[in-house]
Amino acid sequence: MTSQGRRLSFSKHEGAGNDFLVLVDRGGRCRLGEVEARALCDRHLGIGADGLITVRPGSGGADLTMELRNADGGKAEMSGNGIRCLAQAAVDAGLVRSGRFTVATDAGVRTVEYRPAERPGRAWASVVMGEVVVGEEEPHPVEGWRARRVDVGNPHLVLLGPDPDSVDVATVGRRVEAAQPGGVNVEFVATGPGRDELRLRVWERGVGETLACGTGSCAAAAAAHRWGLVGERVQVHNPGGVLEVVLGEEDGDPVVLAGPVRRVAEVTVDLDLVATS
Repeated sequence: MTSQGRRLSFSKHEGAGNDFLVLVDRGGRCRLGEVEARALCDRHLGIGADGLITVRPGSGGADLTMELRNADGGKAEMSGNGIRCLAQAAVDAGLVRSGRFTVATDAGVRTVEYRPAERPGRAWASVVMGEVVVGEEEPHPVEGWRARRVDVGNPHLVLLGPDPDSVDVATVGRRVEAAQPGGVNVEFVATGPGRDELRLRVWERGVGETLACGTGSCAAAAAAHRWGLVGERVQVHNPGGVLEVVLGEEDGDPVVLAGPVRRVAEVTVDLDLVATS
């Protein structure tokens, strides 16, 4: 992080098209709230991103600390793609080295494995997401679809049907999110194109439809496994790319999410200009 008054430097990263602005706050003194996050993430009046992440030196025994806000400015507990983007920003900034390290999040401490790729700005990162809790099948808001609630440290409703592209994701997702106290992420999922593969579109709480969702991919894989449709290693085809989910052999075993991450840009912003646009 560099600062001069209200001037801050961010890096922008994406994992399967799920993009985040990351602020490296070495001294732990910078606090970006709802107004700043909403302004920075605005794709027309700001820089544009699905979320804003602040990474600080670790606490409670973790190597790093993550603070995440969605594009609407609200705080979020966890993001599987976001924490992988954070990993790249932290390694680039020298906060940690490539390899394995831990990150304290509002959903608990997560372990990340980070490997740079040969091409500059690209890497592969996996994260141990912890336990994923799958609920029982329940009534669903879309005719002909099945539904389960899944907890990945944040709330999800997985809807299983014939084709995610047959649903008006924005209309249904917004309605389902609004009906849940505190909101919910909504995954529209179908099996295929191959064995142990899923197709997914997602409506993210506080963001809208995104090109990918890490926790959503974990939720979809866990729910599909409970329905007996996939095995323990699942390829989830998000619109922005493929993410891999490895499920535990037993209920309660940690789930691992893996996929590519890419540094897109570095930008210096005058917050006083952006937040008042």
